[in-house]
Amino acid sequence: MSGPRRRYGLMTERWGWQPLAWEQNGLTSWSWRKAPRGLLTRRQMRVEGLAPGGAWPVGQLVFHHRRREVRALLYDRGELVPKRVPSAAQLAALERALAARRRCPACGRDVGYCIPTSLGCCVECAYPDLAGEPRDQPEARHRVEVRDEAA
Repeated sequence: MSGPRRRYGLMTERWGWQPLAWEQNGLTSWSWRKAPRGLLTRRQMRVEGLAPGGAWPVGQLVFHHRRREVRALLYDRGELVPKRVPSAAQLAALERALAARRRCPACGRDVGYCIPTSLGCCVECAYPDLAGEPRDQPEARHRVEVRDEAA
């Protein structure tokens, strides 16, 4: 047997009698597509532009995916708040911080990607011997020579 037998049927204060629900980890639990309307998962909240805003989960979905038990917390739509919108100053500060992560401290240019912390500089500065090779050409050791048998 894979685990304890679930006892279905639960009386809740919010939704009354729920014949397909059970209690698990202190939360009312439902199987896939069995939860009452008005409850949202985190992904559904993100699509609708909502955030928990300090609200606690009121239930959970429990289902299996690739032999694993997956739990998705459910929040009551009435307790959710709109997502916070960053100000123009916050967006500008974020853009400056990302630009600083793209700037190489050795050569001082914007390389177009975040500098790896393991290298501390761009790949061209970390490996100058590889910087001269054209990237579209395979290395000489990987080339296959074709022999002309007619000659």
